[in-house]
Amino acid sequence: MIDQLFGFLDNYMPEVISVVLMMSLLVAESAVKDEHAPRVKIHFFTQAVLAVVLICLFGNLGAKPVHIFHNAVTIDPFSTLVKIIMTIGTMGAIFISQSSKDIYSNLKSEFMVMSVGVLIGGMLLASANNMLTLYLGIEILSILSYVMSSFKREDSTSAEAGMKYALYGGLSAGVALFGISHMYGALGSIQFLEMMEKIPTLQGMQLTTVMMGSVLFFVGLGYKISAFPFHMWTPDVYQGSPIPVTSFFAIVPKMAGLAALIRVSNVFFADGSVLSVSWVGLMMVIAAMTMTVGNVTAIGQNSVKRLLAFSSIGHVGMMILGVVVANEVGTRAILFYGITYLFMTLIAFYITSHLSDMYGSDGYDVFRGLIYKHPLMAVIMVGVLFSLAGLPPFSGFVAKFNIFNIIIEKKYYGIAIVAAINSVIALYYYLKLAKTMIFGQADGEERVLGFTPANQAVIAFLFIPVLFLGIFWEKVMTIAGNATIYIK
Repeated sequence: MIDQLFGFLDNYMPEVISVVLMMSLLVAESAVKDEHAPRVKIHFFTQAVLAVVLICLFGNLGAKPVHIFHNAVTIDPFSTLVKIIMTIGTMGAIFISQSSKDIYSNLKSEFMVMSVGVLIGGMLLASANNMLTLYLGIEILSILSYVMSSFKREDSTSAEAGMKYALYGGLSAGVALFGISHMYGALGSIQFLEMMEKIPTLQGMQLTTVMMGSVLFFVGLGYKISAFPFHMWTPDVYQGSPIPVTSFFAIVPKMAGLAALIRVSNVFFADGSVLSVSWVGLMMVIAAMTMTVGNVTAIGQNSVKRLLAFSSIGHVGMMILGVVVANEVGTRAILFYGITYLFMTLIAFYITSHLSDMYGSDGYDVFRGLIYKHPLMAVIMVGVLFSLAGLPPFSGFVAKFNIFNIIIEKKYYGIAIVAAINSVIALYYYLKLAKTMIFGQADGEERVLGFTPANQAVIAFLFIPVLFLGIFWEKVMTIAGNATIYIK
């Protein structure tokens, strides 16, 4: 019994530590009387504990899969790597919140409590091994996200964002649960492996029911990752939420949803499955529309925050192309893409957050002539934009190249052409912002203040993977490949 307990804690330690951290933050929030003095200490404590979580996750990265809670949860290298991405994303969002007026004007540690809670839901979602656990992960992640999106209590835009997020989220969750009931009715099980074994024996109406259930279930996941046509909430919620919340939403819920989609696709719709042809066709249409809607709509945006929101939709479309392949190679490409997307997104949102707080706007004008006001931040931001566009020698180029490579190997030439056209469209609006920073005429000679040496050092550190993963990418690709071995 004792050995089993220690074995459980050894494998599930990151989640246990995260739960203890969340409860500790709640106690600290209720016990602290001074609204200002403890903030730095609470931030430092949270980051330190999340660093311990990160160390535990890296320690589990090479371990063999472990099934706990009667096979409801799987701890394997795939889920562990996704958790690493989400944990770094959470730490980055908390770092951004330290200097955000939107967070500090009204809050003490609520942002950190909610962030850790969403991270816990994302961890459960990434490790889910049956439909019920997966749905529970979606709900934990979603309910706390609704609160985070309306953090700016005095701002009607933020309240509207929270309401839209909650309404759309509740509807999509109900549809997803309806889909799960269809699959359970046809297959008689909610365990992934048992369902996979029974699918080849289905025919007629039962097979149709499972396919219909899987489509309905995708509504819930599609909503979390902002896939077409469930993306409508994204720009408004991103615009109305504080920028640290927006950066958090762009990483943690999306990676958790993609992890669940990858696991379900590899179990039910891998090559040779009776459902694979229909699923591949559906995913191709969704990927094409998601990319196109995200990139085309981003062109006309005057708000950089909204531009990044629509840009994130376009990137989700690219990652869904890896799901289309539905094998280990596609999963590896998505994981590498997720790693590069993590660092690019954190940097882009941090610089946008700082300029927005400084000038009271997130429009193009505040970026105008940034190269003259703060050369280092301008150079880093331009590098991030080039990477988001998929230009060499940055990591975004390797990420997109891997996606193109796997779909061309599968001879999906039509969707490859659509993806190429979308890459050109994205290049336009990224270069437009870069041009504003480099060639735009600055309003006045004042230097952008507030980028402390410590903040500059962190941003420069986050930029290292953006640059060097475009050149020395083999090791990370190997890690991503090893994480896919036990995915089934």
